[in-house]
Amino acid sequence: MKNIQEILLLYFVAGTQDCRHLGDNPADNLLSVLKQALEGGITCFQFRDKGKFSLENSPDEQRALAIKCRDLCRQYDVPFIVDDNVDLALEIEADGIHVGQGDTPVKTIRAKTNKPLIIGWSINSLDEAKIGEGLSEIDYFGVGPIFSTLSKENPSPALGMEFIQTLRNEGITKPLVAIGGIKLEHVKTLRKYGADGVAVITTITQANNIKAATQALKEDSNTIKP
Repeated sequence: MKNIQEILLLYFVAGTQDCRHLGDNPADNLLSVLKQALEGGITCFQFRDKGKFSLENSPDEQRALAIKCRDLCRQYDVPFIVDDNVDLALEIEADGIHVGQGDTPVKTIRAKTNKPLIIGWSINSLDEAKIGEGLSEIDYFGVGPIFSTLSKENPSPALGMEFIQTLRNEGITKPLVAIGGIKLEHVKTLRKYGADGVAVITTITQANNIKAATQALKEDSNTIKP
């Protein structure tokens, strides 16, 4: 397994709801976008298929799509993470799971499997980071939203890029990936402030040239070695 910092460098998050602008078959669209993003050099993919316009109400279809995404990621040796759905992640042997503050507790997830599993945890405050810093079950923090975002229905307040620096100055040492409204022009600053990588949705899904947009993000994330 690659080290977690390498995995977080360019972290792509998406589900069918993020691809509906591309036509009538969001599942095929997601696979097409994911393939181009993998060719462009993403280092991790999180299957986050939730909310209206997703396949949440069609669990069999959603599971079938998750397996196709997982298999595609494996072809490129890129970790495949499932958002929130612990049972699905374990059933299809995902490489990891990402949970929010109100989702399944990380200790519960670790107790469900003896296989190596990357566990990410969303944080939106210094207090949450300090709690998570003391939990050995957590491999990395998803920090955000950095900017306001349209990808979540009820997002938490935007934190701003300096929040990453604040976490590092306050002694937070766990790997951090910044998420929420991040565009190419923010990447170098976030890395300089101490983020191990950036997580993006629309910057890839809505790019005119997905592979080129991904390559540009990767290049900028790679230029700064904290």
